[in-house]
Amino acid sequence: MTPMLRVGVTAKKGAYEGYVNLLGVSRKYMEDIPLGRGKLPDRGESRLQIIMGNRVAQNFYNARTGKGFWETGEYPDIDFMDDTVFYYFNPSYSSSSEETKPPKKYLLETVGVVEGTTEDSNEYSYSAYVEIEALKSQLKQIYKKDPIPGQPTNKKGKPYSYFVYDEAVVYADDMENVMDVQKMITDMGLEAYSNMEWLQQQQEQSQMIQAVLGGIGAVSLFVAAIGIANTMMMSIYERTKEIGVIKVLGCAMGNIRNMFLIEAGCIGFMGGVIGLVLSYLLSYLVNHFIGGELMTGVAGDISRIPLWLAGSALVFAVIIGMLAGFFPAQRAMKLSPLAAIRNE
Repeated sequence: MTPMLRVGVTAKKGAYEGYVNLLGVSRKYMEDIPLGRGKLPDRGESRLQIIMGNRVAQNFYNARTGKGFWETGEYPDIDFMDDTVFYYFNPSYSSSSEETKPPKKYLLETVGVVEGTTEDSNEYSYSAYVEIEALKSQLKQIYKKDPIPGQPTNKKGKPYSYFVYDEAVVYADDMENVMDVQKMITDMGLEAYSNMEWLQQQQEQSQMIQAVLGGIGAVSLFVAAIGIANTMMMSIYERTKEIGVIKVLGCAMGNIRNMFLIEAGCIGFMGGVIGLVLSYLLSYLVNHFIGGELMTGVAGDISRIPLWLAGSALVFAVIIGMLAGFFPAQRAMKLSPLAAIRNE
């Protein structure tokens, strides 16, 4: 488990200033943050070293014009790693306010930036991350015996000797145990949230969709099997005399049956190939024109057909074709040679 300490600060670079959500986290939590530039804070460093989210700059605005990203649609020209950025541990502070004496400013080093452009978004994009012990040490130096904003105080207004964390991230040893751990936490009277809740909802929706599509596929498969059986029966009627000649020439009964079974299997194979071509084409169109990010908010394909599934579908199509042609093949095998030869 890793605790999280949340502190609101005001950052300022030139004419730009904005609110930054500063999160104190453990080293383990930081190691899970994907970095696009820079590195993790140095181990054991007492100074605050920041990992900046790739979309934090959208909270900044030009103090002279009062306009920022949300008004202009353009990101402020701020490079947290190369530019000099000052931080005020007073989130309500603004250079445009009427305060006669602004709070003390601190120069903090940004050592890394979360991967992604200003258009990309992930769970780490909107906050800044620092080592939690370094953050607690910094807050004690800034406020000394005064109450720290966001921290509770006793009845006399004095701060406690310890920090109260905003939340904690709990790691489970296996994905299957996440919901059990979450239930244990909620049974303690605490609120808990995990991505497994969303995942289970998605799985239930997916299972429902698969059931509907599976029913449609089963009906289609049944109709296709009837079509193959009907085709084979018509083929036998049209070749009754040919079958009789083959029997008179001494062809084995099993060979006659196998001949029609192979023909039925070939029909199933050709149908499977055509179905796979159409499936891959439809999958490409869905991914190209709809896309995973539009449907789920996460970039990636929403339709995938693995090779093992395509191969299994071909084998299944051949088996269904042969099963559909089994009874017509049996009828061809049992035809009387004389009656078949006399047939017109």
